[in-house]
Amino acid sequence: MSTPFVPSRAWWKEATIYQIFPISFFDSNGDGIGDLNGIYAKLDYLKDLGVDVLWLSPIYRSPLADMGYDISDFRDIDPRYGTLADWDNLLSGVHERGMKLMMDLVVNHTSDEHQWFLDSRSSKSDPKRDWYIWRPPRYDDDGNRQPPNNWRSVFQGSAWEYDEITEEYYLHLFVSKQPDLNWENADVRDAVWDFMQFWTDRGCDGFRLDVIDLLSKAEGLPDAPITSPDEVYQPAVIHYANGPKIHEYIKEMDKKVLSKYDLITVGEASFTQKMSEFDGYVLPSNNELNMVFHFQLMDVDFPKEGNSRLPLKHKDWTLAEFRQVVVKWQNYKREEGFWNTVYIENHDHARSVTRFGDDSEEWRAKSAKMLAILEISQSGTLYIYQGQELGLKNLPRTWGIEEYKDIASQIYYKKKKLLIDEAVDMSDILDGFQRNARDHARVPMQWNSSAHAGFTSGEPWMRVNEDYQTWNVAAQLKDNDSVHSFWKHALNLRKAHEVLIYGDFSDISNSHEEVFAYIRTLENSSALVLLNFKKTDVIFSLDSKSDWTGFRHVLGNYGGDEGDEIGVASGSNDIRLRGFEGRVYIQ
Repeated sequence: MSTPFVPSRAWWKEATIYQIFPISFFDSNGDGIGDLNGIYAKLDYLKDLGVDVLWLSPIYRSPLADMGYDISDFRDIDPRYGTLADWDNLLSGVHERGMKLMMDLVVNHTSDEHQWFLDSRSSKSDPKRDWYIWRPPRYDDDGNRQPPNNWRSVFQGSAWEYDEITEEYYLHLFVSKQPDLNWENADVRDAVWDFMQFWTDRGCDGFRLDVIDLLSKAEGLPDAPITSPDEVYQPAVIHYANGPKIHEYIKEMDKKVLSKYDLITVGEASFTQKMSEFDGYVLPSNNELNMVFHFQLMDVDFPKEGNSRLPLKHKDWTLAEFRQVVVKWQNYKREEGFWNTVYIENHDHARSVTRFGDDSEEWRAKSAKMLAILEISQSGTLYIYQGQELGLKNLPRTWGIEEYKDIASQIYYKKKKLLIDEAVDMSDILDGFQRNARDHARVPMQWNSSAHAGFTSGEPWMRVNEDYQTWNVAAQLKDNDSVHSFWKHALNLRKAHEVLIYGDFSDISNSHEEVFAYIRTLENSSALVLLNFKKTDVIFSLDSKSDWTGFRHVLGNYGGDEGDEIGVASGSNDIRLRGFEGRVYIQ
């Protein structure tokens, strides 16, 4: 009889990571923008919640064309957020409380205001010319200048921008103010290792690596196949994601920087679809990263165009689709050491209670708690996004396009407006925005019921959601039945039961249309999780041939029967789940 597999332990596997979007977290000086000192002021709140690691979205010097993911100086803090001294002070406060600090590293591209790029575009003979991806124009049969290939940028339009100074195009997979670095150039890689060393030497505990799967592009930058016949520029993911040298680059990163420290590392691999393509990044034998974010669960309510997702539109999803994604990743190459990220919100996605629960007043708290149970009961490192612990929901549908600040939203709306008559109703576009725009995650944090939700004493950079007077931190801290209180209890339970972190995973849902049910097992401990994704009551029948003796109810979002053992009171293995009810049983 074989010995059951037991995963290796590591602090970063057991950690609860809390993502902060700094501009919207807390403003300490009244200028309407969140800052480092504002984060420092809330460290006790985060510690009390059960947070182990803070992940800060970019705080480097930046024009903020894409909310800091366009960096103009990797070694300095943007003045809007504070100073390096403020960062040092924040780090000290984090470490004093037994927590760690993870930085967001963006190395596929820089800002066009970075000195590297200013030098690169100054002359074809400048030493930094080859630090970015430059190409001469192509010309059509009529002699008209055209981009070097037909690649479409992530935010629509050509992925190339013509530069009048040197009469060549530079590549930008995102907006034109985010030119892509040329990772083929060893000097570029050395410069990246150098500023990573700068932050690790300063005390940084890890990195989240933005769009890490885009660093290596296809040799020769060939045209993409025509998959959108009505468009001039084509989706080109097959040519710029997981290119031929990507793992060579990440292995070099590990050798030169990561392996020298006990860091937490997570790569964003949002353009990677095949499961096998994640192996190189994550499997321990490859010496690359601890884990990656895949977006497959985040894509279940996005329609597709060819192989490209359309994140500003919405499609209905089924529990079968949702469950299939969770199950396959929970079991993926477990014995080879593959480690998951467990998340359902971040700065790039709308609020989970709106997308996967029910954000009506009747069901909002219940479904937010049910989704919390889903997260804390999966194997992998757990990520919470700011405000998720409160059950914050999407913005109201009544808001117009002027309230949407994200560059992706603005570009998409303007493009659609140009394609149709100015008088045509755009409500269908705003319907999609209200469901899936990134803006929903970026509104100011709701701290109390005072003006602007207590986020700032000034005028906030972005309008605060209208429900802040009742849905805020101060109110929930006083309420033992709040979403926040439930999250705090659930995180403590996860830490107390290793089976919820390291146990294997067996789906026992039997293709149920409303219920997601699974068992976690680790050595002599087992956990049973039951989740009703609908607002109607349902009876779920456990397998009568299995022994459910000793499974006691330890966590539920209705309360009142914790400690009860399956079948003891009812004499049956049939369990009635109320609307959006979630239950965890431990044996």
